[in-house]
Amino acid sequence: MSTARSWTERARDREPEARRATTDVVPLLRFRGAALRGRSRRTALGAFGVIAVLTVLAAWLPAYLPGAAGSDGQTLVLSADILLLLPSAYLGVLVIAIVSAVASGGGRELLPREQAVAFPVSPTTDHLGALLMAPLNIAWLMQGWTVLGATAFVVGTRGLPAAQVPVLLWLFVATALAQAVAWTAEWVRRGPRGDWTLRLLVLVLIVTTAVLIATDRLVPLLDEAPTLQVALAALYGSGGAWAGWFTAIAWLVVLGVLAVVAGALMAHAVSRRPARDELRLESSVQSPRTNPASDFAALVRTDRVGIWRSVPLRRGLAVLAVLPGLVALAGALEWAMLCILPGLVASGGALLFGVNSWCLDGRGALWRDSLPVAATVAFASRVMVLVEVLLLASLLTLLLASVRAGVPTLSQLVAVLCATVVVTVQVVGASLRWSVRRPFSVDMRSARATPAPPLVMVGYSARLALSTTLTGMMFTVTARISDWHWSVLIAVPFLLFSSYRLVGTAQQWADPVVRSRVVATVAS
Repeated sequence: MSTARSWTERARDREPEARRATTDVVPLLRFRGAALRGRSRRTALGAFGVIAVLTVLAAWLPAYLPGAAGSDGQTLVLSADILLLLPSAYLGVLVIAIVSAVASGGGRELLPREQAVAFPVSPTTDHLGALLMAPLNIAWLMQGWTVLGATAFVVGTRGLPAAQVPVLLWLFVATALAQAVAWTAEWVRRGPRGDWTLRLLVLVLIVTTAVLIATDRLVPLLDEAPTLQVALAALYGSGGAWAGWFTAIAWLVVLGVLAVVAGALMAHAVSRRPARDELRLESSVQSPRTNPASDFAALVRTDRVGIWRSVPLRRGLAVLAVLPGLVALAGALEWAMLCILPGLVASGGALLFGVNSWCLDGRGALWRDSLPVAATVAFASRVMVLVEVLLLASLLTLLLASVRAGVPTLSQLVAVLCATVVVTVQVVGASLRWSVRRPFSVDMRSARATPAPPLVMVGYSARLALSTTLTGMMFTVTARISDWHWSVLIAVPFLLFSSYRLVGTAQQWADPVVRSRVVATVAS
């Protein structure tokens, strides 16, 4: 029987696909919001309020700080150094947004893959939903707050609202461009020999960046970045040069609309190609290996397989391990500053799956919980694998960053190693505690899956970033002290406290009632 539309259908049923896809976004957002009840809904509303307040403060307060433009009656004198860095900061927003979107396969899912089977969602709707959900990410928020604050510091109080308009528009343009590039990368990845084509492109970009850094051409190239026009637009708005300001605003609006349309077109192109990575893993045949020596070894092997055979986890861990190291390599950071990197990598790795680590089992959690193995052994296995993954990513980052850092002193080397171990144990303890107390049912087979709802992830990201950054800064101080014993003395109480909390979480997991609740949630 033909399923083609007939002339008897109502006119509104024959609306253009783009208009229908756009109107479908609001009901789907309401559908996701309806899942939040009681305390969760109040927490979400509170999170939105906090984000709004912090955004206003970031865009307004720096203009009144000492040293800001106009704070002493002068304009663009004390803030000249930050003004020179503004175009590079705007460009950094675009680069990081592209890397993040490409690694996650195009962006965040408005509707999980399994639910989208019963409720078909247009690729345009999915694309628009990903754009709307992009700000619900701590990395995006931190970038936005940074460029808004830097712009306010540079322009001062004069014409501040008009100066921030092009910055806000640039954040929109950068997000839309990143999504369009990410959909294009996913289209290439799903094509014939797509994996190798994309890897070759990434390798070319890395080699090109390395050559620019080695030949000292990177900084002059950044000075010629097109984002210079965004900085000029902010200055036009601050100085009342409305002709230049309106011209820049018009160009940004046009560029943003074109990026959104291009992303929607590429999203449709991607939907017509099969997800080769995911299908290859789900249909692959694995040869059996020898029996493990113990129950613990068997569980560790199972947990490792669950991580390294997951498409989003492999991509995310690769980006986390390489990108911070390349940034440190470009900036030629000294060894004392490298103490910050392990915390950033460990936090990012935990946000890939650790904050809801039992969701990796999915429906298999019912089978695993039925095995004749002590609950503490299963918990220890998850701890071991999570520590391995985070340490591996952190060490690879430090290896890249150390290329231009020179030869470290004993105090610096011990401080970096202590910082790596401490933040890893901190992140593992916090992640497993959240995994037991607040589990979520998530399909981690999707290349764009996140282990928890967006607003929950914002809270997790902020707490992990704050604690690990403060810890890293503490070891940055001890790295500058000639006596290496200070780093060890500071690390011991941190490790003891984190271990104590980890043991407490293991005792909660051993409770059959708690464990049943977690297993039933992640397997649902």
